[in-house]
Amino acid sequence: MTFSMNFTIEADLDRRLIREKIYGIWKEETAILYHEEYKRVAEPLVKEKWAKLVDLSNWKSSYPEVVDRIGRHLCWCAENGMVWSVNIIDNPVTIMQLERMFAIGGTLGISKMFRTIADGDKFLKGNGF
Repeated sequence: MTFSMNFTIEADLDRRLIREKIYGIWKEETAILYHEEYKRVAEPLVKEKWAKLVDLSNWKSSYPEVVDRIGRHLCWCAENGMVWSVNIIDNPVTIMQLERMFAIGGTLGISKMFRTIADGDKFLKGNGF
């Protein structure tokens, strides 16, 4: 598991799932560090289909440049085997930012939003993860 002040990333190799927790307000430097660390953690999974479960319940918002950078991160994920992006979120402001990230990354069709981790996890288990 990887820790920083603004995120944790953990690969569950048995379920082919990456679990993330996102915190606070992100600046571009955070997004760059996140993507580099993400690629390292995801490396054992990218040869086949995998999913992500992202806990955004403590995410505040991001600077505008982060929206584009995370959109590109989502594009990388989709190009490298991600078939579901399940996001736990309930803040209307951050939901709008997240939707823009999905659009930029081309992942609107595979990105889902739920209010609880239990609901998101249920969806993933129902889809083979």
